[in-house]
Amino acid sequence: MLIIKFLLLVGLANATPVLARQLLKQRFAWPLDGGLRFIDGQPLFGTSKTLRGIVLSILATTAGATLLGLPWQAGALTGVLAMAGDLFSSFIKRRLKLPSSSKVTGLDQLPESLFPALGCHSLLGFSVTDILLIVVLFFVSDRILSPLFYKLDIRKHPH
Repeated sequence: MLIIKFLLLVGLANATPVLARQLLKQRFAWPLDGGLRFIDGQPLFGTSKTLRGIVLSILATTAGATLLGLPWQAGALTGVLAMAGDLFSSFIKRRLKLPSSSKVTGLDQLPESLFPALGCHSLLGFSVTDILLIVVLFFVSDRILSPLFYKLDIRKHPH
C-alpha cells in the first residue's frame, strides 16, 4: 500500500505543472531558466519549465502526502526531487537539441520517479526492490496513461 501511495504522490508531482498550464494558461508561467542559454547555445531547460509548475508541484505533493497519510516531509521531498528529475531530463534534451515538451521514452520517466524514490528511501523505509518496483510501475503507468491524457486534451503530445 505504501508503494501505491508513493506512486500517487509522484504522479501528483508530475501532473501538477501540466494541470496548472491547462488551468492558468500563461499566467505566472515564468520560465525557470529566465531564458538563459548553456555554453552550447541551447536553452538551459526551455520555456515549458516554469517557476509556477515547480512551486505548485511541491505545494501539491506536500498537501497530497498528508491526505494520503504520509509525512508532509515525504511529500515536499517527493515534489522537489520529481521536479529535479524533470529538470534533469529537460537539461539533457536541450543538450540533444530537442525542443521543449519533446518526449524521450525512459528519460522522461526514470529521473522523475527514481530521484524521489531514492530521496525518500530512508524516510519511508524503501528497499532496493521497492525502489525498482516504483520506477517500473511509474514507467508502465506513464506509458498507459499518457495517450489517455492526450485524448482528454491534458497533454500536448500523445507520448
